[in-house]
Amino acid sequence: MADEITEISVGQFDTVSQLIASSVSLQLAVIGLVIGIIGISLVYRKFSFWVKTQKFNHVRPHVARFARKIILPFLAIALISSVNMYIQVFELFDEESMIPQVEGELAPSEVFAKMLNTLNILVIGYTISQLVPIALTKRDSSVLEREDFDAWREMRGFPDDEGDLFHKLYKWIPPQQKPDDLTDEEFATYMQSEEGLQYLESFRTSQGNPVGSYEKNVKDPFEEWKKSERKKYEKYFNYCISGNNVSGRKLFPGVIPEEIYPIDIWREQKRNSGFDPIISGNKPPGHSRKQKEGVPKSAKQVLPILIFVGVIIGLKEPLENYFSYILIRKDKVVKEGDRVQLESGYNGYVHKITPRVTYIRHGLNESVAIIPTRQLVSAEIINYTKEIKLVPAVVKVGVSYLNNPRQVTSILVKIGKRAMVEAIDAKGRHLVRQNRCPYLEDNKPSCGCDKDIHVDVTQPVVRFDKFNDSALDFSMWVYVRDYGAQFKTKSDMRLIMYEEFKKYDIRIPWPIRTVYQGDEKREEQEINQLDSKRKEVMDEYGMGDLGRGESADE
Repeated sequence: MADEITEISVGQFDTVSQLIASSVSLQLAVIGLVIGIIGISLVYRKFSFWVKTQKFNHVRPHVARFARKIILPFLAIALISSVNMYIQVFELFDEESMIPQVEGELAPSEVFAKMLNTLNILVIGYTISQLVPIALTKRDSSVLEREDFDAWREMRGFPDDEGDLFHKLYKWIPPQQKPDDLTDEEFATYMQSEEGLQYLESFRTSQGNPVGSYEKNVKDPFEEWKKSERKKYEKYFNYCISGNNVSGRKLFPGVIPEEIYPIDIWREQKRNSGFDPIISGNKPPGHSRKQKEGVPKSAKQVLPILIFVGVIIGLKEPLENYFSYILIRKDKVVKEGDRVQLESGYNGYVHKITPRVTYIRHGLNESVAIIPTRQLVSAEIINYTKEIKLVPAVVKVGVSYLNNPRQVTSILVKIGKRAMVEAIDAKGRHLVRQNRCPYLEDNKPSCGCDKDIHVDVTQPVVRFDKFNDSALDFSMWVYVRDYGAQFKTKSDMRLIMYEEFKKYDIRIPWPIRTVYQGDEKREEQEINQLDSKRKEVMDEYGMGDLGRGESADE
């Protein structure tokens, strides 16, 4: 079991043991926590044994059971919360352990604190699972107590009542008319004497119905009856512990097998015997336990397990979100600022990641998607940012069949070169990734566009895609610094493309399918007028990797 526990994943640490080994202060905190748990266990055992030996455990069994069940989780929550508070308030961890080693990861203190919070939730769930059955048992006991009171009223008192308790609490009201089973003379005779009234009170008609009625002598007869029953039980209990009982010896509460009935069992024994008095020490030790052997477990006995399992299931989603949050921080699946696309097709920036939900801001700032954090690791997520420092900004264009494709290629290379320098953001930083920042050529500080370039790239990239119906199709792209930078870069490239195509008479035909009626020879002559200028572009810019005699993978 210990080996299984140490294999639990806890964020950037593969196992609990690695987390503990990451900080001396954390090791001291764990040692203190373990010592505290051992101390709690000892305190709980002594307290539980002490409660079982006390009178109130038999007189008030539900209160005693509540005290025994609540003390353990109360002490556990107090211990866990104290350690957690000490971490947060008094900075138990040294300065280095309070700072994550890698940006985006959780510090050891943060991981440990979240583990303690999870333990607190589980302890609370365990507490609920233990207290609910006690409440249900108390409710059932109250129902049975009310039924016993109704039986007491029907019997007009129990054999072990002190004095005439029933008539102290209730007064009988004689009937105003004679019962059908009596003559007028008989009824009149009974009404004139105390003995006759007692006879009428106990009289039953041929249908078994009583005559007359009762009115209360006290405000709440039920409460007075309960006090009387508790006095009977206390008398029974005192006889047991004093030795003034049938067994002739002192009986002890809390021993095994049980020698003294708790009040609920005492009532049950009376109920089963027709409410005859219970004689102290009359039954052998463990009698009530033996009676219950072989009896199927009730729902209340199984209920704690069901509730605790329900708590764990109820915690399943929050725990999934929490551990997904830990996994995200550990493996950097996503981080704030990443451009992602959800399984639903929603595309935007990761705005904030919490242990419960994650906020995705739409790329055009038109909305915010709020999703459970676990979806970032359980669903198919496209991350346009993670580990990708080169995002292509692609522009496709079709030119006339009358233009020389080699010349068009060179002009597109020139357009790309211009875009690498001219495409900038509002702060003047380059949008296109550079092998070397062009500002350095002018003895200016780098704008950072050459940061995180880990591979050799040739920019711009130009491809002659295909012979289309009415045009020669080309595509050109440069690599920009992030996903969002491609949109302005493509817009800037189209503006530059328009200028350069106009300058060198590179024509973009209409996408039509009609019989050509123009003067092709004349149009070709017009295009050839700028042929020398276009050749100058070829000499200066070349054709990118297409002019080297070998192809490069796209």
